[in-house]
Amino acid sequence: MPRRLRPLSQPVWHAPRYGGPVPARVAVVLGGAGLLLTACGTDPATAAQVAAEAERVLEQRTGVAADVTCPEELPPEAGAELRCVLVPDGEAVEYGVTVTVTAVDDDVLDLDVQVDDEPSG
Repeated sequence: MPRRLRPLSQPVWHAPRYGGPVPARVAVVLGGAGLLLTACGTDPATAAQVAAEAERVLEQRTGVAADVTCPEELPPEAGAELRCVLVPDGEAVEYGVTVTVTAVDDDVLDLDVQVDDEPSG
């Protein structure tokens, strides 16, 4: 059966000094309608799948589009972490993102996504 990623909570955004949307601390489990992965229960979620679902969920919940990139697969193990990068559309800043598997239930990964408070570099 395909694997789904499902959301935990709403992300929080604030308007920074320069007027554009900046992600604040975000707690999100990716999925909403559900990202169905073609993997078996022990196969990881690909970097592209995790990034695409993060983009979709963040835009749906905040109204702000962003580009998320992840460097590698995310293993289906509770506690597994992956560092990704988020760039809000129209902005020249990057934010670090930590994606953590909080639970694995057959074909469903529960993920917590934390966006760094400050831009990187």
